[in-house]
Amino acid sequence: MFRFIGRRLLVAIPTLFLVITAAFFMMRAAPGSPFDLDRKLSPEIEANVLAKYGMDKPLGQQYADYIGGVVRGDLGPSLKYKDKAVLDILKENYAVSLRLGLSAILIASIMGVSLGVMAALRQNRATDYWVMTVAVLGVCIPTFVTAPLLVLLIASKLGWLPTAGWNDGALANMILPITVLALPQIAIISRLTRAGMIEVLHSNYVRTARAKGLPEHRIVGKHALRAAILPLVSYLGPACAGLITGSLVVEKIFNLPGLGKFFVISALQRDYTVVMGMVIFYAALILVLNLIADLLYAVLDPRVRLV
Repeated sequence: MFRFIGRRLLVAIPTLFLVITAAFFMMRAAPGSPFDLDRKLSPEIEANVLAKYGMDKPLGQQYADYIGGVVRGDLGPSLKYKDKAVLDILKENYAVSLRLGLSAILIASIMGVSLGVMAALRQNRATDYWVMTVAVLGVCIPTFVTAPLLVLLIASKLGWLPTAGWNDGALANMILPITVLALPQIAIISRLTRAGMIEVLHSNYVRTARAKGLPEHRIVGKHALRAAILPLVSYLGPACAGLITGSLVVEKIFNLPGLGKFFVISALQRDYTVVMGMVIFYAALILVLNLIADLLYAVLDPRVRLV
Protein backbone atom coordinates (compact mmCIF):
# COMPACT_ATOMS: atom_id res chain seq x y z
CA MET A 1 0.00 0.00 0.00
CA PHE A 2 2.77 2.46 0.91
CA ARG A 3 4.49 1.81 -2.42
CA PHE A 4 1.21 2.56 -4.19
CA ILE A 5 0.75 5.81 -2.24
CA GLY A 6 4.35 6.80 -2.99
CA ARG A 7 3.90 6.22 -6.72
CA ARG A 8 0.65 8.18 -6.76
CA LEU A 9 2.31 11.10 -5.00
CA LEU A 10 5.17 11.04 -7.51
CA VAL A 11 2.61 11.21 -10.33
CA ALA A 12 0.72 13.98 -8.53
CA ILE A 13 3.72 16.32 -8.50
CA PRO A 14 4.08 16.71 -12.31
CA THR A 15 0.28 16.79 -12.62
CA LEU A 16 0.08 19.70 -10.20
CA PHE A 17 2.99 21.37 -12.01
CA LEU A 18 1.12 21.18 -15.33
CA VAL A 19 -2.04 22.61 -13.74
CA ILE A 20 -0.09 25.53 -12.28
CA THR A 21 1.65 26.17 -15.60
CA ALA A 22 -1.56 26.14 -17.62
CA ALA A 23 -3.40 28.36 -15.12
CA PHE A 24 -0.52 30.85 -14.92
CA PHE A 25 -0.25 31.47 -18.66
CA MET A 26 -4.04 31.46 -19.16
CA MET A 27 -4.41 34.14 -16.50
CA ARG A 28 -1.67 36.25 -18.05
CA ALA A 29 -3.20 35.81 -21.52
CA ALA A 30 -6.56 37.17 -20.35
CA PRO A 31 -7.16 40.81 -21.37
CA GLY A 32 -6.87 43.48 -18.75
CA SER A 33 -4.75 44.03 -15.68
CA PRO A 34 -5.38 43.90 -11.92
CA PHE A 35 -5.03 47.68 -11.86
CA ASP A 36 -7.31 48.55 -14.79
CA LEU A 37 -10.45 48.68 -12.64
CA ASP A 38 -9.02 51.32 -10.31
CA ARG A 39 -8.78 55.00 -11.12
CA LYS A 40 -6.32 55.75 -13.88
CA LEU A 41 -2.76 55.79 -12.57
CA SER A 42 -0.03 57.98 -13.89
CA PRO A 43 2.66 56.10 -15.89
CA GLU A 44 5.22 56.60 -13.12
CA ILE A 45 2.95 55.25 -10.35
CA GLU A 46 1.79 52.35 -12.52
CA ALA A 47 5.41 51.43 -13.23
CA ASN A 48 6.17 51.47 -9.48
CA VAL A 49 3.14 49.27 -8.72
CA LEU A 50 4.12 46.75 -11.41
CA ALA A 51 7.69 46.71 -10.10
CA LYS A 52 6.45 46.11 -6.53
CA TYR A 53 4.67 42.92 -7.59
CA GLY A 54 7.36 41.84 -10.07
CA MET A 55 5.04 42.29 -13.03
CA ASP A 56 7.53 44.46 -14.90
CA LYS A 57 9.78 41.46 -15.49
CA PRO A 58 9.62 39.25 -18.62
CA LEU A 59 6.82 36.69 -18.48
CA GLY A 60 9.26 33.77 -18.25
CA GLN A 61 10.97 35.34 -15.24
CA GLN A 62 7.58 35.96 -13.56
CA TYR A 63 6.70 32.31 -14.09
CA ALA A 64 10.01 31.08 -12.65
CA ASP A 65 9.63 33.35 -9.61
CA TYR A 66 6.07 32.12 -9.01
CA ILE A 67 7.04 28.45 -9.25
CA GLY A 68 9.88 29.10 -6.83
CA GLY A 69 7.46 30.67 -4.37
CA VAL A 70 5.01 27.74 -4.66
CA VAL A 71 7.84 25.29 -3.94
CA ARG A 72 8.65 27.29 -0.79
CA GLY A 73 4.97 27.33 0.23
CA ASP A 74 4.49 31.01 -0.66
CA LEU A 75 1.54 31.75 -2.98
CA GLY A 76 2.31 35.45 -3.04
CA PRO A 77 0.37 38.53 -1.95
CA SER A 78 -3.09 39.46 -3.14
CA LEU A 79 -3.06 42.17 -5.79
CA LYS A 80 -6.40 43.63 -4.66
CA TYR A 81 -6.71 42.94 -0.91
CA LYS A 82 -4.27 45.23 0.81
CA ASP A 83 -1.69 43.65 3.13
CA LYS A 84 -3.12 40.15 2.65
CA ALA A 85 -1.32 37.07 1.38
CA VAL A 86 -3.11 34.41 -0.64
CA LEU A 87 -2.51 31.86 2.11
CA ASP A 88 -4.19 34.19 4.61
CA ILE A 89 -7.31 34.40 2.39
CA LEU A 90 -7.41 30.61 2.06
CA LYS A 91 -7.01 30.08 5.81
CA GLU A 92 -9.68 32.63 6.70
CA ASN A 93 -12.35 31.33 4.31
CA TYR A 94 -11.83 27.60 3.79
CA ALA A 95 -13.74 26.69 6.97
CA VAL A 96 -17.04 28.01 5.56
CA SER A 97 -16.74 26.01 2.34
CA LEU A 98 -15.52 22.97 4.30
CA ARG A 99 -18.57 22.93 6.59
CA LEU A 100 -21.00 23.43 3.74
CA GLY A 101 -19.32 20.92 1.43
CA LEU A 102 -18.92 18.12 3.96
CA SER A 103 -22.48 18.57 5.21
CA ALA A 104 -23.85 18.53 1.66
CA ILE A 105 -21.88 15.47 0.54
CA LEU A 106 -22.80 13.56 3.73
CA ILE A 107 -26.51 14.26 3.30
CA ALA A 108 -26.33 13.55 -0.44
CA SER A 109 -24.54 10.23 0.12
CA ILE A 110 -27.02 8.97 2.71
CA MET A 111 -30.12 10.04 0.81
CA GLY A 112 -28.77 9.18 -2.63
CA VAL A 113 -27.70 5.66 -1.66
CA SER A 114 -30.99 5.04 0.15
CA LEU A 115 -33.07 6.19 -2.82
CA GLY A 116 -30.91 4.25 -5.27
CA VAL A 117 -31.29 1.01 -3.30
CA MET A 118 -35.06 1.52 -3.02
CA ALA A 119 -35.34 2.06 -6.76
CA ALA A 120 -33.21 -0.99 -7.59
CA LEU A 121 -35.16 -3.30 -5.27
CA ARG A 122 -38.42 -2.14 -6.88
CA GLN A 123 -37.20 -1.94 -10.46
CA ASN A 124 -39.85 -0.90 -13.01
CA ARG A 125 -42.37 -0.17 -10.26
CA ALA A 126 -43.87 3.07 -9.01
CA THR A 127 -41.07 3.68 -6.51
CA ASP A 128 -38.42 3.23 -9.20
CA TYR A 129 -40.17 5.63 -11.57
CA TRP A 130 -40.66 8.20 -8.82
CA VAL A 131 -37.01 8.10 -7.70
CA MET A 132 -35.70 8.33 -11.26
CA THR A 133 -38.04 11.22 -12.07
CA VAL A 134 -36.75 13.16 -9.07
CA ALA A 135 -33.17 12.25 -10.04
CA VAL A 136 -33.60 13.51 -13.59
CA LEU A 137 -35.08 16.78 -12.33
CA GLY A 138 -32.23 17.17 -9.85
CA VAL A 139 -29.64 16.73 -12.58
CA CYS A 140 -31.38 18.95 -15.13
CA ILE A 141 -32.28 21.92 -12.92
CA PRO A 142 -29.09 23.95 -12.22
CA THR A 143 -28.26 25.46 -8.85
CA PHE A 144 -28.64 29.03 -10.13
CA VAL A 145 -32.33 28.20 -10.67
CA THR A 146 -32.88 26.13 -7.52
CA ALA A 147 -31.27 28.63 -5.15
CA PRO A 148 -33.37 31.72 -6.06
CA LEU A 149 -36.55 29.62 -6.08
CA LEU A 150 -35.91 28.28 -2.58
CA VAL A 151 -34.99 31.75 -1.34
CA LEU A 152 -38.18 33.20 -2.83
CA LEU A 153 -40.45 30.47 -1.47
CA ILE A 154 -38.98 29.48 1.89
CA ALA A 155 -37.14 32.65 2.95
CA SER A 156 -39.04 35.54 1.36
CA LYS A 157 -42.62 34.25 1.15
CA LEU A 158 -42.80 31.98 4.20
CA GLY A 159 -40.07 33.63 6.28
CA TRP A 160 -38.90 30.35 7.75
CA LEU A 161 -35.20 30.87 7.06
CA PRO A 162 -32.81 33.80 6.43
CA THR A 163 -32.42 34.84 2.80
CA ALA A 164 -28.62 35.14 2.96
CA GLY A 165 -25.62 35.64 5.22
CA TRP A 166 -23.41 33.38 7.33
CA ASN A 167 -24.07 34.57 10.92
CA ASP A 168 -21.10 32.58 12.29
CA GLY A 169 -22.43 29.32 10.87
CA ALA A 170 -25.86 29.37 12.49
CA LEU A 171 -27.95 26.35 11.52
CA ALA A 172 -30.73 28.46 10.04
CA ASN A 173 -28.27 30.14 7.67
CA MET A 174 -26.78 26.81 6.55
CA ILE A 175 -29.97 24.92 5.68
CA LEU A 176 -30.73 26.54 2.31
CA PRO A 177 -27.14 26.55 0.95
CA ILE A 178 -26.59 22.92 2.00
CA THR A 179 -29.91 21.92 0.44
CA VAL A 180 -29.05 23.59 -2.86
CA LEU A 181 -25.61 21.95 -2.90
CA ALA A 182 -26.95 18.51 -1.95
CA LEU A 183 -29.90 18.25 -4.35
CA PRO A 184 -27.98 17.62 -7.60
CA GLN A 185 -25.61 15.27 -5.80
CA ILE A 186 -28.54 13.27 -4.40
CA ALA A 187 -29.83 12.88 -7.95
CA ILE A 188 -26.49 11.70 -9.35
CA ILE A 189 -25.69 9.37 -6.44
CA SER A 190 -29.13 7.76 -6.55
CA ARG A 191 -28.75 7.04 -10.28
CA LEU A 192 -25.27 5.56 -9.80
CA THR A 193 -26.41 3.43 -6.86
CA ARG A 194 -29.48 2.18 -8.70
CA ALA A 195 -27.47 1.16 -11.75
CA GLY A 196 -24.87 -0.61 -9.61
CA MET A 197 -27.45 -2.38 -7.46
CA ILE A 198 -29.42 -3.67 -10.46
CA GLU A 199 -26.26 -5.10 -12.00
CA VAL A 200 -25.13 -6.73 -8.76
CA LEU A 201 -28.55 -8.16 -7.89
CA HIS A 202 -28.47 -10.12 -11.17
CA SER A 203 -24.95 -11.47 -10.59
CA ASN A 204 -24.18 -15.12 -9.93
CA TYR A 205 -22.95 -14.76 -6.37
CA VAL A 206 -26.18 -12.99 -5.31
CA ARG A 207 -28.19 -15.81 -6.88
CA THR A 208 -26.03 -18.28 -4.96
CA ALA A 209 -26.61 -16.39 -1.70
CA ARG A 210 -30.36 -16.50 -2.27
CA ALA A 211 -30.20 -20.20 -3.13
CA LYS A 212 -28.49 -20.82 0.21
CA GLY A 213 -31.44 -19.18 1.95
CA LEU A 214 -29.71 -16.05 3.26
CA PRO A 215 -32.11 -13.30 4.43
CA GLU A 216 -32.79 -10.59 1.84
CA HIS A 217 -31.61 -7.78 4.12
CA ARG A 218 -28.25 -9.53 4.57
CA ILE A 219 -27.88 -10.12 0.84
CA VAL A 220 -28.61 -6.48 0.08
CA GLY A 221 -26.72 -4.88 2.95
CA LYS A 222 -23.64 -7.06 3.19
CA HIS A 223 -23.09 -8.48 -0.30
CA ALA A 224 -24.86 -6.42 -2.94
CA LEU A 225 -24.46 -2.89 -1.60
CA ARG A 226 -20.73 -3.24 -1.04
CA ALA A 227 -20.17 -4.04 -4.71
CA ALA A 228 -22.82 -1.65 -6.00
CA ILE A 229 -21.25 1.48 -4.50
CA LEU A 230 -17.86 0.93 -6.16
CA PRO A 231 -18.66 3.32 -9.05
CA LEU A 232 -19.93 5.78 -6.46
CA VAL A 233 -16.57 5.78 -4.65
CA SER A 234 -14.80 6.86 -7.85
CA TYR A 235 -17.32 9.66 -8.35
CA LEU A 236 -17.19 11.00 -4.80
CA GLY A 237 -13.50 12.01 -5.03
CA PRO A 238 -13.88 14.95 -7.43
CA ALA A 239 -17.43 15.60 -6.18
CA CYS A 240 -16.16 16.17 -2.64
CA ALA A 241 -13.44 18.49 -3.93
CA GLY A 242 -15.99 20.53 -5.84
CA LEU A 243 -18.29 20.91 -2.84
CA ILE A 244 -15.55 21.54 -0.29
CA THR A 245 -14.00 24.33 -2.35
CA GLY A 246 -17.43 25.90 -2.57
CA SER A 247 -20.02 26.36 -5.23
CA LEU A 248 -19.37 29.60 -7.07
CA VAL A 249 -23.07 30.24 -7.63
CA VAL A 250 -24.37 29.16 -4.22
CA GLU A 251 -21.88 31.19 -2.19
CA LYS A 252 -22.53 34.24 -4.33
CA ILE A 253 -26.32 33.98 -4.08
CA PHE A 254 -26.33 33.40 -0.31
CA ASN A 255 -23.50 35.90 0.31
CA LEU A 256 -21.30 33.38 2.11
CA PRO A 257 -17.64 34.19 2.87
CA GLY A 258 -16.30 30.98 1.35
CA LEU A 259 -13.67 30.13 -1.24
CA GLY A 260 -16.14 30.08 -4.12
CA LYS A 261 -17.19 33.68 -3.57
CA PHE A 262 -13.59 34.88 -3.38
CA PHE A 263 -12.74 32.94 -6.54
CA VAL A 264 -15.47 34.76 -8.50
CA ILE A 265 -14.55 38.19 -7.12
CA SER A 266 -10.84 37.65 -7.70
CA ALA A 267 -11.38 36.45 -11.26
CA LEU A 268 -13.47 39.55 -12.07
CA GLN A 269 -10.87 41.81 -10.48
CA ARG A 270 -7.95 40.08 -12.28
CA ASP A 271 -6.39 39.22 -8.92
CA TYR A 272 -3.99 36.73 -10.49
CA THR A 273 -2.38 35.42 -7.33
CA VAL A 274 -5.66 34.69 -5.51
CA VAL A 275 -7.11 32.89 -8.54
CA MET A 276 -3.90 30.87 -8.89
CA GLY A 277 -4.00 29.99 -5.18
CA MET A 278 -7.59 28.76 -5.51
CA VAL A 279 -6.67 26.67 -8.56
CA ILE A 280 -3.71 25.08 -6.78
CA PHE A 281 -5.81 24.33 -3.69
CA TYR A 282 -8.58 22.78 -5.78
CA ALA A 283 -6.16 20.68 -7.88
CA ALA A 284 -4.31 19.42 -4.82
CA LEU A 285 -7.59 18.54 -3.12
CA ILE A 286 -8.76 16.55 -6.15
CA LEU A 287 -5.49 14.60 -6.25
CA VAL A 288 -5.69 13.76 -2.53
CA LEU A 289 -9.37 12.77 -2.64
CA ASN A 290 -8.84 10.61 -5.73
CA LEU A 291 -6.06 8.82 -3.86
CA ILE A 292 -8.41 8.24 -0.91
CA ALA A 293 -11.08 6.97 -3.32
CA ASP A 294 -8.64 4.44 -4.81
CA LEU A 295 -7.74 3.20 -1.32
CA LEU A 296 -11.42 2.83 -0.41
CA TYR A 297 -12.01 1.02 -3.70
CA ALA A 298 -9.41 -1.57 -2.69
CA VAL A 299 -11.00 -1.96 0.75
CA LEU A 300 -14.47 -2.54 -0.73
CA ASP A 301 -13.36 -4.80 -3.59
CA PRO A 302 -11.07 -7.68 -2.47
CA ARG A 303 -10.13 -8.33 -6.10
CA VAL A 304 -8.22 -5.05 -6.23
CA ARG A 305 -4.62 -5.18 -5.08
CA LEU A 306 -2.57 -2.08 -4.35
CA VAL A 307 0.99 -2.86 -5.45
